[in-house]
Amino acid sequence: MAHVIVALADNRYQGIVPVPPAIGNGDDPVHNLYWGAGYGIKTFFKKSSDWELIGRCGPGKGPMLERCIFRNRHQNVYLVADAYRGREIRRAMSDFFAFAEVPVGDAASIRAAGASDLVAYVGHDGLMDFALDRYRYSADDKRRDALMISCASKNYFADALRWTGAQPLLWTTGLMAPEAYVIEAALAGWAQNETGEQIRGRAADAYDRYQHTGIKAAKHLFATGW
Repeated sequence: MAHVIVALADNRYQGIVPVPPAIGNGDDPVHNLYWGAGYGIKTFFKKSSDWELIGRCGPGKGPMLERCIFRNRHQNVYLVADAYRGREIRRAMSDFFAFAEVPVGDAASIRAAGASDLVAYVGHDGLMDFALDRYRYSADDKRRDALMISCASKNYFADALRWTGAQPLLWTTGLMAPEAYVIEAALAGWAQNETGEQIRGRAADAYDRYQHTGIKAAKHLFATGW
């Protein structure tokens, strides 16, 4: 079971390089760069031949605007994906670390949130702009893997992640586009119990394929483990 939190891109409330207004409205998941646009989580996974949407995406509550649940067509793996309002990026990041810490809920009879085996964050690295109110302690012995698809996440997420007890399966060393093909590639390896280095290689291959960075630069962008 995997759970990904997406902080919608927001030109007004986040310290991002401004994107076109149509995809940079953090209150509009339908068109948002990280959710409804072509390489956004919802659209990309709906079009993927390896994943199927279960039912329909439904409205969220509070800071979460929409939730989608996907099932892998080849492995017994489910993905719960939540779109958080752009201005609620602090809450999105706090929830990511909370989910990495302790079981806290479920989704449509599928254990999710802190009960997940893998938790992921996708979006702007808000820790470049603010500090979290507190760090969270690990509250159980469950092993959780963490994916942090955000600019320079290894530099900014490390201190808080250590407190949770989760393991950094994939994070980044520099500026990047936090788009869905990286998550899809990483989940494909994770579902097959691949090593962190194998998953890093998958992520780099996907990033090079879509961003044309060159494989050497793409591999340098991603890291696994401490």
